[in-house]
Amino acid sequence: MGVSREYGGAISEGPTPADAAGALALPYPSGWSALAFSDELCPGAVLTRPLAGQDVVLYRLGTGAVRAVRPYCPHLGAHLGLAKVDGDDLVCPFHFFAFGPDGTCVRTGYDTKPPRSPLTQLPVHEVNGAVFVWRHHDGRAPDWFIPEWHEIGHRPARNAAWELAGNVQEVIENSVDLGHFATLHGWAKAEIGGPVSYDDASFHVSMRAHESAPLVGDFVVDVEVDGYGLGCLHADVHTPRLGLRMCTMVMPTAIAPNRMQFRQKNRIAFTEAARLPAPLARVVSRTAARLLDRAVFRSSCEFTAADFPIWNHKQYQQPPRLAPGDGPIGPFRRWARRFYPVPEGEEELGSATTTSEATGLTGLPRPEVPEVTSPRTEPA
Repeated sequence: MGVSREYGGAISEGPTPADAAGALALPYPSGWSALAFSDELCPGAVLTRPLAGQDVVLYRLGTGAVRAVRPYCPHLGAHLGLAKVDGDDLVCPFHFFAFGPDGTCVRTGYDTKPPRSPLTQLPVHEVNGAVFVWRHHDGRAPDWFIPEWHEIGHRPARNAAWELAGNVQEVIENSVDLGHFATLHGWAKAEIGGPVSYDDASFHVSMRAHESAPLVGDFVVDVEVDGYGLGCLHADVHTPRLGLRMCTMVMPTAIAPNRMQFRQKNRIAFTEAARLPAPLARVVSRTAARLLDRAVFRSSCEFTAADFPIWNHKQYQQPPRLAPGDGPIGPFRRWARRFYPVPEGEEELGSATTTSEATGLTGLPRPEVPEVTSPRTEPA
């Protein structure tokens, strides 16, 4: 019994998460990363969020504008995640040094001349109900932006956030991984409607899914996906037979080697039936949205979450052993290379069809393994 007590405890079972396994970690991608939903940052709020292995402090000014700064006060290093907002100034919790909207120190806590020690501000872009922060591996300023999208329906958006192991590229890559829609998500058939179009920092893909459901029978789902960098997807989903339209934003953010936060935002609407008088059709469509909003959002999150165990435990396979039916994963990976530092000995990427025949990055360092915590969910 003594030996049993000394050495007792649960035996570890199951796959090791990617961040704990020391699997190959891609570098942190350059571009915009979502660190919060807009409604998390009310006026005067201060949030601390991780990005690429470092804290970022977000706060909203009295004017409504958002700022993103490096976390440590330039005076004596207090963490500004503990600061407070006074009008448009961020006030350090240690010596009450206050910093104006441009990051300049405007006063001290003891009415002496403020030093010339501004905060380090980061480019921030609030759009589509989310707050994005820019990070580039060579320090360059933003040279592209996430556009403002249309809003459908009259219901407020629903948000959800999770944290898990995995890398953000594979989240975005899922949109062209045609094979997994049938095997993992249960689509009877999925088709890509023409070549995927790539621009410098964005891509577009059209898909049609064939599904079947009790009481409904067979139906099709049309999906238009726009990706921006490796941190944001916008999907327009239309099910003509049900009259359902849904806009979904998917926003993975790299926070540590092989670890990410994942945010999703949904809106739904129902088409107004042409066979009904316009006032009645409007009432029917809005009532349907109100009654089904929560259920549709839950279903959308469940669809997304089917990928979580895969991302949480997989390694980035390079080179992949692709097979017919996979979808255009190779061209996507060649496009995605532009968001990483150029591997030593290679020229900077200029187009989606470039340089080596590899379908991803080569010569990547193995990650430092961060402290591991369990995946969590955070409904917003």
